[in-house]
Amino acid sequence: MTQLPILDVRDLQKRYPGVVAVDGVSFSIAEGTCFGLLGPNGAGKTTTVEIMEGITEATAGEVRYRGAPHDRRFREEIGIQFQTTALQDFLTVKETLELFHRLYEHTANLNEIVEVCALEELLTRDNRKLSGGQRQRLLLALALLNDPKVLFLDEPTTGLDPQSRRNFWQLVERIKQQKKTIVLTTHYMEEAYRLCDEIIIMDHGKIIAEGSPAELLAEHFDETILQLPVEDFTAPVDRFPFTVLQGNGCVEISIRDVDEAIKQLQQHGISLQRLEIRPRTLDDLFLELTGKELRP
Repeated sequence: MTQLPILDVRDLQKRYPGVVAVDGVSFSIAEGTCFGLLGPNGAGKTTTVEIMEGITEATAGEVRYRGAPHDRRFREEIGIQFQTTALQDFLTVKETLELFHRLYEHTANLNEIVEVCALEELLTRDNRKLSGGQRQRLLLALALLNDPKVLFLDEPTTGLDPQSRRNFWQLVERIKQQKKTIVLTTHYMEEAYRLCDEIIIMDHGKIIAEGSPAELLAEHFDETILQLPVEDFTAPVDRFPFTVLQGNGCVEISIRDVDEAIKQLQQHGISLQRLEIRPRTLDDLFLELTGKELRP
């Protein structure tokens, strides 16, 4: 017997005067997976998630939880970390956790949440004294207090420095090990590649790609990227039997046969001291599909 998806989005639409924010979006999410919604500002991903969370009403379509429409059970079994959340001033981290913990009938073990979210050393700190990364860890803990079956994370690492972002990823990976279903919206392709089992990429309210990160890259690309600083590329472009692109101070070569490309570069006296070789990324995929870079 085929297991029902934990969340099923069917022909979802959201219209505002003069704007179609979500335009006939359909997808399903398997239980225990991390599902990512990617896209630039205005793509419709946050509106889609807000409808899934029950915060925004759809113009048309529906979202089903375990095969049924949203109901009290759904509201009790989800946790949400919003993109921005105000915390009460003059409360410590411990007082904030205890306050929210009392609001739920069914709760997780508070000490375990403190440990998972690495808050042990912050319990006596005033909310106003938290750094960006510490604040996000507290907000993640608040979203876990009711031991949710589905955890919504709306751009949780926006504005964090690279180290804080990676620390947050480690926390999410620990939560994934608990087999919770995670719905993640993000601008960051590296974040999606590391955390998500399945993704959809949205643009202009529509889904333009869907699948696992590895499947999508394999479907669209079979080349490797060679990258050099433009000042190191001292030979005329038309001497090479492959396409050479220039931009942002770099030269990029998309090639299937890396050995042959390197041989050609050496034959033309090009220094390879600063050569970088990388596989295709989700950033490349988004650029390929939409013609524009994906940036916050």
